[in-house]
Amino acid sequence: MISVVIPHYKNEEALLSALSHNLPFLTGCEIIVVNDNPTIALHNTIKKIFPTITVIDNKKNVGFAGAVSGGITATKNQFVLLLNDDVLLEDNTWKKALEFFNKDTSLFAVSFKQKEKSNVFVGKNKIYWKSGFFYHSKVSPDDDGINGWAEGGSMLFDKKKYNEIHGFDTLYSPFYWEDVDLSYRAWKAGYSIIFDSSHGVEHHHESTISTYFKTSHIQTISYRNQLITIWKNISDGKMIFEHFIFLIVHLARSLITGNRAFIEGFQMAFNLRKEILKKRNEQKILWKKSDNEIFTLFKNL
Repeated sequence: MISVVIPHYKNEEALLSALSHNLPFLTGCEIIVVNDNPTIALHNTIKKIFPTITVIDNKKNVGFAGAVSGGITATKNQFVLLLNDDVLLEDNTWKKALEFFNKDTSLFAVSFKQKEKSNVFVGKNKIYWKSGFFYHSKVSPDDDGINGWAEGGSMLFDKKKYNEIHGFDTLYSPFYWEDVDLSYRAWKAGYSIIFDSSHGVEHHHESTISTYFKTSHIQTISYRNQLITIWKNISDGKMIFEHFIFLIVHLARSLITGNRAFIEGFQMAFNLRKEILKKRNEQKILWKKSDNEIFTLFKNL
């Protein structure tokens, strides 16, 4: 019924610790670990300790979206639980989230309440349009209901719908905005995403990324992927016009203030314009909701 996909990049100790902790809560599930660090093969190591787990050793680093996509392709079940390699499940009650899919055939994904290292709870988010740009932010994790996006670190989703909207996009490699983009495409295709506060996980966000990548590079990739998300998905004429105007303003301001991250992020996104346009055209036939309809859903969150 459920397949579990766990992308991994370095920090083998954290992965093995998380697997030991989580395995009792994943009984009956197909488990696939995708090792995205081509310098070290983990198949034999993991198989010796956890013989029931399938391990995919990537021959080259493909980033989060690529690693996850490879794991999902290999799954055999309709529903997929996506977990980061450092996420710890509280218990096995997360499986009750399957009931949401039985009640709502338009449901794409369920995301869970997450406990940070600081003991702060997160996981519920909103998306909004402001001054020509697509933004996202956290909202109170104490209330159930619609969610701006299902976070890639801990989400349960319907693989049939995932494949229909063309899955995670590797244009976002190596990280950031992949889950926002995937979820927005699900919303735009007429599906929904909800937040379940009754089931939780422990997840220390950015622990891997901040360890292996410089802050300046992380910021540049974040800007690039924000632009990719806008150029791929926004179709409202007024919003497109606003984006064009404010993009010029941001570029001018960045040149004056020396914000290299935004300038480089723009250049990187612009260099991908042909691929972005191709993906946009592929997605167009699936659009059922307008951008305004979607953003309006989150105005009061």
